[in-house]
Amino acid sequence: MTETAFEAMVVQYEKLVYSVCFQLVRDAHTAEDLTQETFLAAWTHRDACPDAPRAWLCRIAANKAKDHLKCAHTRRSTLMADEMMAAFESAAASVEETVHLRGEAEKAARAVRSLPRTYRETGALFFLGGLSAREIALRTNRPARTVQTQVYRARLILKKELCAAG
Repeated sequence: MTETAFEAMVVQYEKLVYSVCFQLVRDAHTAEDLTQETFLAAWTHRDACPDAPRAWLCRIAANKAKDHLKCAHTRRSTLMADEMMAAFESAAASVEETVHLRGEAEKAARAVRSLPRTYRETGALFFLGGLSAREIALRTNRPARTVQTQVYRARLILKKELCAAG
């Protein structure tokens, strides 16, 4: 497939792919990101593109959205497990303190999820998932130094945002 033919395909199916992604993730920004990822994957595998690419693109989009949801579910599950452990460990704490701590944890989790796209995945894996920078580098196939820089910058953004909100 030529670059011109691919561009024409993107123009023709862009709204359809976005709709598939949005129907699954229910978030406009995430759906936009997943639409880009879908077309990037399609470009990478353009030799396998059938003559009628509609169903092929929809399948790629659905798989990208499902992968995203699995990852988001894992992050939420990890955060909830951490919150429950903290609540059990502080059994002597008053109900008011526990509610306050849970509110702070939720505020921090929202702040991590609102990080700029460049730092969002790394921030979630580091701050919510509890992975080290080295583990994140291995999981995401990025250089360790890049991950360390992203964690550092995400921490600065979060500190600024959480201190301003607090």
